[in-house]
Parts: sequence; structure tokens; C-alpha cells
Amino acid sequence: MDISEVARRSGLPASTLRFYEEKGLIASIGRRGVRRIFDPGILQRLALIALGRQAGFSLDEIAGMFDTDGRPAIDRDQLSAKADELDRVIQRLSAMRDGLRHAAACPAPSHMECPSFQKMLASASTAPRISVQGVLDKT
Repeated sequence: MDISEVARRSGLPASTLRFYEEKGLIASIGRRGVRRIFDPGILQRLALIALGRQAGFSLDEIAGMFDTDGRPAIDRDQLSAKADELDRVIQRLSAMRDGLRHAAACPAPSHMECPSFQKMLASASTAPRISVQGVLDKT
């Protein structure tokens, strides 16, 4: 399957496929002219990569989830640790959602006079940041 077919069937742009190949996440099996050729199993590998990204794993972490022969070798402890991290993120996001709903409906004259909003302010300055993807931002 050439790169344009992989791009069409996976929904990923060819530039992403080339980037993944540079990072060692995927490998072409040859070329037809200037176009890279991939084994049909590439679509399953790309689905695994997409699943890893959705779970919040970095590309480097995902790359480490494959054997040298390209077969998945996913560490169950690593999956468990990521699930625990997601639980913490969900807990923080749920608390934030509940606080925002309270602030939206709070009868206090201003948000700054609302004790619940004050608690949110205090915790916001000490809580780890959460990125748009829902994973902890280490900065």
C-alpha cells in the first residue's frame, strides 16, 4: 500500500506518516518510485498509535510499546499507571466542573464573595495544570 493509500485509509496526512517514520513508530517496506510503500498491517499499528495518543502517552512512550520486530509489547504496569493518572485528572476536572457550575448559579453578589469560589481560587494556584488533551502538564 503506498503512502497516499495509507493516508486516505488512516485519515492521517502523509506528513504525519513521514514524521512517524522518522520517529521510528512505523517503517515503510520499500518504495515505488518516490512513494513509500507500507505493509497492510500498518493500519492496525496506526490505530494503536492513535489509541496511545488518545490515552495521553507521548510518541516516545508509544515507540517503546513495540518490540524490535514491530509487534506490540505493551507493559501492563505502564497501562495501569496511565489509568491511575487519568483517574486523578478526571477527579480534578470533575471538581472544577462542579465548582464552575456552582459559581454560575451562586447567589452571592459577586464571585469574589462566594466561599466556594474562593476555595477554587486557592486550589488553582497549587494544582497541577491539565492540558486540553486531559493529561497533566508537567510545567
